[in-house]
Amino acid sequence: MNLDNCREAVMTGLFYDVKAYLKAKPEAREEYPFKPDVPVFKVYGKMFALITEQQGIPTVNLKCDPDHAIELRSIFESVKPGYHMNKKHWNTVSLDGSLPIGEVMRMVDHSYALVVNGLTKKDRESLELRYSSSDLYGLMSGS
Repeated sequence: MNLDNCREAVMTGLFYDVKAYLKAKPEAREEYPFKPDVPVFKVYGKMFALITEQQGIPTVNLKCDPDHAIELRSIFESVKPGYHMNKKHWNTVSLDGSLPIGEVMRMVDHSYALVVNGLTKKDRESLELRYSSSDLYGLMSGS
């Protein structure tokens, strides 16, 4: 297997791992409002992730606290301002294998928690009655 095939295998595996993790979030829905090959993940109708491809590399757009978004962009070369998104609140993360999967999943948890926190009180409390704080808020469960 040559180096290009190894990179492609890593990117493909990351794409499917991240997609499965997004789908496993409580009450997550996968929709295709833009194109048939661009899945959007929502909770109670609010988007928390979008998967696409840029220059042959799978990427995921994730919501992020503005200050944390800047920190992540300064630390990781594969984290950029959100492509076709509000660049203050969204990051585009390249699934090129340069980030550990645990870090990508932490970013997914952060995005999901921000969206859940922003739901109406009724919708948020409905989720909180059925799921644990760690399922909904991950490391933000102290919020």
